[in-house]
Amino acid sequence: MFDSIRKHQRILQFVLVILIFPAFAFFGIQGYDRFFSAGDAVAKVGDFEISMQEFDQARQRQLEQIRQTLGGQVDPALIDNPAMRAEVLEGLVTQRALLAQAIEQRVSVSDETLRKTILAIPDLVRPDGSFDMERYRALLSAQGRNEATFESELRRDLAMQALPGSIASTPMVPEALVERVTRLGEQQREVRQRVFVPKDFVDEVDTSDEVLQRFYEENVASFQAPESIDVQYLVLNAAAIEATVQLKPDEVRAYYEQNKARYTTAEQRRASHILITVDPGADDAAKSAAREKAEALRAKLEEGVDFAALAEAESQDSGSAPSGGDLGFFSASMMVKPFADAAFALEPGAVSEVVETEFGFHLIKVTEIRPGAQRPFETVRSEIEAEIRKQQSAGRFAEAAEVFSNMVYEQPESLQPAAEHFGLTIESANDVHRGGAESLPGEHPLNNQRLLQALFSGDAVSNRRNTEAIDVGNGTLVSARVVEHRPARKQTFDEVRDEVRTRLVARESARLARQAGEALIADLRAGKADTKNGFSAASTIGRGVTESVPAAAVEAIFRVDGAALPGYTGADGDQGFAVFEVLRIIEASDEVLDERRPAYRRQLDQAYSQAGLQAYVDSVKARTKIVRNLDAIAPQPVDR
Repeated sequence: MFDSIRKHQRILQFVLVILIFPAFAFFGIQGYDRFFSAGDAVAKVGDFEISMQEFDQARQRQLEQIRQTLGGQVDPALIDNPAMRAEVLEGLVTQRALLAQAIEQRVSVSDETLRKTILAIPDLVRPDGSFDMERYRALLSAQGRNEATFESELRRDLAMQALPGSIASTPMVPEALVERVTRLGEQQREVRQRVFVPKDFVDEVDTSDEVLQRFYEENVASFQAPESIDVQYLVLNAAAIEATVQLKPDEVRAYYEQNKARYTTAEQRRASHILITVDPGADDAAKSAAREKAEALRAKLEEGVDFAALAEAESQDSGSAPSGGDLGFFSASMMVKPFADAAFALEPGAVSEVVETEFGFHLIKVTEIRPGAQRPFETVRSEIEAEIRKQQSAGRFAEAAEVFSNMVYEQPESLQPAAEHFGLTIESANDVHRGGAESLPGEHPLNNQRLLQALFSGDAVSNRRNTEAIDVGNGTLVSARVVEHRPARKQTFDEVRDEVRTRLVARESARLARQAGEALIADLRAGKADTKNGFSAASTIGRGVTESVPAAAVEAIFRVDGAALPGYTGADGDQGFAVFEVLRIIEASDEVLDERRPAYRRQLDQAYSQAGLQAYVDSVKARTKIVRNLDAIAPQPVDR
């Protein structure tokens, strides 16, 4: 039980997040239309259908997430297979079944919950904490939606997660189990070890031609040169369109004149203040007392008391008081309005009347003024030109994308016509495999799975035709063509002789090291050997994995029967095969158990939550009529 919890803690957390996280974050705002779309259904859950389009989009998202996690260099056959496709479909089926259950149970979501969920959408809250309504509406508008429709559907989505969420949050773990797991988890063992290093057995490995040849023939599949291609490709994106935008000098000057405010540095002032705070919700008497104190301090200033000394002694702003109330330079927009109005009305050296803000009562002294300045046209000219090009190219990109797509399709024998039309450079890459190009970054177009599938299709390989224009993300279209194709082939023994020898020696020397270690363990258990020679000094091992004791070794050490010590075991590690002598068990102190018990309780809570959540999901699906069309989602054979 303990080992399972320790090994799978992160997996359990992942399952919980996936099942109860709001679906809008997974599907995107535009996903709601597809969530109830009809069409070529790959499954039916109650009255709801899951379309092939929805399945493909979910699958592509998962493929992309896996590629990003693994650095982009992934053989698609390893991740895009029937088992993974079935897993994606089952995730959609689960979502749909939970939604049906929420509708049946008439689960409602409060306005406050809806509000907090919308506020959690990235980039909708300004740095000052206010909600960016314009951005919110623009985001919805870009998806062809309005606030009422989106919020209604989001409310329904939150209702879907309410029932499983409540189950996941109410685990009941027996205290006896918590205690047992805590004691086992914090138990330590005193051990000595001896490592049998493979390199010590290298000379014993037979590397004759006959043995190498046999090893090669037994493992010939692993010595194949993979299928690869050399390609040419053409990239069309916003930057390429920007480069074609021609600007007139008058146009750039006019933009500057129309937007002068953007190129003006606002006036800044440096000021010090004395603050007498007022607690939020304070009554009139408290406010009056605070004001009177501020007025009394101002009177002292009029009598000639030094402002900085008085601020250090009396100001209740802990941040500025030690420096004499100094606030540094600030613009008007950086301060609350009453404070800014007073500060920007003062002459240098003057002290304001008492100023009331939401923080309390202030006395303000302006110490320095930094005038605003207009940035000259010539200093911002390149900045303006780049901005105009960006604006104009955004409007032209959709039209350019259509022309680009048509040209690479209608003139499939070459990328040159499209390159000349758009002023693009044809780029090339060699040794591209079905899993991508190892020499290129993971985000490069030639590591995009859709483009790779198109390049390795029969038409592209056999006829050397351009691929269609493929959207590889971030507003980028790519078309490519195969220049040279090299089928996968068996490399001859002579080509890989050195590799064969290296791999054989590594395998056999590791086997001999393990064999020697296992023989020693047998002798130790039979009383035919001792641990005087070759064993390390005793050390204490906990259940945590360290560089010196890997996971497999820790597991082996803690499997040794504590009732019959010393005990002996062994495990493979990075250095070789290690033999361990377990000398004694060290139980954790009460102080350590008290400190660590809450962490183990949390782990068990997660395990119990996951079990309860899975049971609930299974029961919901069992009560729902579900039809899955696995044939429809099976991978299609690639044309050759």
